[in-house]
Amino acid sequence: MIPIARPALDDEDAAAAERVILSGWLSQGPEVAAFEREFATFVGAPHACAVMNCTAALHLALLAVGVRAEDEVITVSHSYIATANAIRFCGGQPVFVDIDPLTFNIDVSRIERAISARTRAILCVHQMGMPCDLTSILDIARRYRLPVIEDAACASGSEIRIDGAWQRIGRPHGDIACFSFHPRKVITTGDGGMLTTASAEWDRLFRLWRQHGMSVSDVVRHASPQVTFESYPIVGYNYRMTDMQAAVGRNQLRRLPDFVNRRRQLAEQYRAYLLELPGIHSPHEPEWARSNWQSYCVRLPDGTNQRAAMQFMLDRGVATRRGIMCAHLERAYWELEPRFSLHESEVAHHNCILLPLYTEMTDAEQRRVVEVLGEACKECAEEVTDRESNPQLFATAK
Repeated sequence: MIPIARPALDDEDAAAAERVILSGWLSQGPEVAAFEREFATFVGAPHACAVMNCTAALHLALLAVGVRAEDEVITVSHSYIATANAIRFCGGQPVFVDIDPLTFNIDVSRIERAISARTRAILCVHQMGMPCDLTSILDIARRYRLPVIEDAACASGSEIRIDGAWQRIGRPHGDIACFSFHPRKVITTGDGGMLTTASAEWDRLFRLWRQHGMSVSDVVRHASPQVTFESYPIVGYNYRMTDMQAAVGRNQLRRLPDFVNRRRQLAEQYRAYLLELPGIHSPHEPEWARSNWQSYCVRLPDGTNQRAAMQFMLDRGVATRRGIMCAHLERAYWELEPRFSLHESEVAHHNCILLPLYTEMTDAEQRRVVEVLGEACKECAEEVTDRESNPQLFATAK
């Protein structure tokens, strides 16, 4: 089986976790602090705060910029459900706008018309590691005095050219950027997240919120020669990362540039191989963006049955995933009637699939994926044609 993804973990990662286990300090501690410093340096951010996952990071970021009950946050439906859920955690309402069909990112031309008196923030997503058009987004946000939060869950190691210089996502360019270290991401800590910001005050709040609002951290309390009593000045959450996770993350971070280079090489090879398949559309990378290619998303030829093609490939040992989900199509968001057309989001969800891509993927595996994809498109296009010619059979199959 060729998997959709495979974490790039090795003996050094295992040794890092073992070191922490043998140290006796397992929860949030010195390894977390070191991971935060190293991640901040890597992306060029003044502050970085580690948390248990990216959903927690998004929640805290939205709280920090002041999203409260009945506030609106402009974002995309075309993203993992956590993007919209984090807004709901704060009592806010997501206002969904459509995507650019070339990049699968928010269509900047549609943002301004979605702004209302209740708009509190813009939450853009660097989907599948592809950087958003931050320059245009920030221009709109500054004119309307709106904070920008970057859902950079998939974008560790991605870069964007701003003012003629290449800069890593997470610098941050907006007000806060949020990352994920889930096993499907380019680097992993098993699960985990990170917030980066230029604001010392927001960083202070993140650190309070992630640990129940506790005024004194465990590290400070245990290291103190004096008996120290903590207090709880604000309501907080249990959003801490463990030292075991952070130790693995530090080792993964050192290898991130190599991971990204290899994934970019694989993406180029996919693009070349897929030229041989008629009707397949490869993803577009703008000239001002350098994606880490966390996922490789292709559009199937017109008339191809997405589910049937995916099953065909799975039966032949190649795992895929459907196009990025749309939150507004899920039952949890049915009552939230979209204000604007989300046509491109829905088309991408139903007509695209993600192909296997992982750091240790071989050329033979990649060629096999392309070969099976080509077979699937031919086979499943014929199936669609047969069903359309026999509506009664199609209705029964459904």
